Amino acid sequence: MQDYKEIAQNNQNIAFEIIEKLKLKEIWNGVGARVYLVGSLKLGLLSKHLDIDFHVYTPTLNIMQSFQTIAEICQNSNIIKADFINLADTDEKCLEWHLYYQDQNKRIWQIDIIQILSGSKYDGYFEKVAEKISACLSPETKDTILKLKYETPDNIKIPGIEYYKAVLQDNITTLDDFYLWRKKHPFSGIIEW
Repeated sequence: MQDYKEIAQNNQNIAFEIIEKLKLKEIWNGVGARVYLVGSLKLGLLSKHLDIDFHVYTPTLNIMQSFQTIAEICQNSNIIKADFINLADTDEKCLEWHLYYQDQNKRIWQIDIIQILSGSKYDGYFEKVAEKISACLSPETKDTILKLKYETPDNIKIPGIEYYKAVLQDNITTLDDFYLWRKKHPFSGIIEW
């Protein structure tokens, strides 16, 4: 049986292959966007939850252009579904895309592409958070986070930042302690670091 570190490394390798096949960065760069990989894959903490996160910054939130760009990405036949959420008129100033990619093993990957208005409140925010988290990681804390993510049942979806806060700020090391920590630290909306 594979251990959690091997599973995480294999999934991270596959995630980078998917990104390359979809040409996500090249397609968004082609419309003048700044493109950043964020989230657990960027931090080397992608485990068994098959999720790839990108933040894309554009000078306007042109819905027509956004749909055309996503349509180009969706020409890849492995994309089996796409969801769109318009949050342009909220504090987030973004357009959310959730693409679903079926890999060769029939596993479904969720690819979140958040198109954010350049110069808005969250321009660069999440990239700075990732830098702060990365600066706090050690081989031991990375291992603990991967283990906790692996031990979390598949039917429970927990944002990665909750694991990072629990382990890096409060030294949580077991799943039971993590569940207790979550009860004491309920979050809603954007979790700040």
